[in-house]
Amino acid sequence: MRERGAQAEARVREHLRIRGWTLLDQNWSCRWGELDLVMSQGERLLVVEVKGRRSPSWALHSVDRNKRRRIARAIDCWRAQHPNRGDSLLTVVIAVVPLPPTSGAVRWISVHELC
Repeated sequence: MRERGAQAEARVREHLRIRGWTLLDQNWSCRWGELDLVMSQGERLLVVEVKGRRSPSWALHSVDRNKRRRIARAIDCWRAQHPNRGDSLLTVVIAVVPLPPTSGAVRWISVHELC
């Protein structure tokens, strides 16, 4: 299962790299949670929660209120450790990556859409 998660993260990371995003951290963790991908593009920050699933609809159920709270706390911790990025515009998204035998494009969901 861990291998599939790594493959899903690699797919998302490469997709964003091609579009001009630079990887700052991957699987960064603190006592409050983990950030799958932290990317930058100029003064913009992008935090991506990657969900690789055979049934993509289940991915959304796994990002409940508690998970969103852990992500928010981890972002606060990350920013505290990277004060030079404190003023960067932040976007948080979920990337739902279909895993075999399912195929298709990555589905991007703004965390604001889940609130």
